[in-house]
Amino acid sequence: MTPSTVIANGRETPVKLPCTLEQFLVAQQLLPRSVVVEHNGQAVAPSEFKHRPLAAGDRLEIVRIVAGG
Repeated sequence: MTPSTVIANGRETPVKLPCTLEQFLVAQQLLPRSVVVEHNGQAVAPSEFKHRPLAAGDRLEIVRIVAGG
């Protein structure tokens, strides 16, 4: 694995490549089912998380889904 960084919500975040989006979310202590993700400007369906590879310098916008009422 190669240490590198991605930009997650505007912050440089370390990541060990190769890594999938799902692996990254778990490493950030986020449940993949509880977030909405945009990868390099493109919305990603949760079913794609485990198949979507990350590369150095990728940009992620991650929003937690919060239930309430």
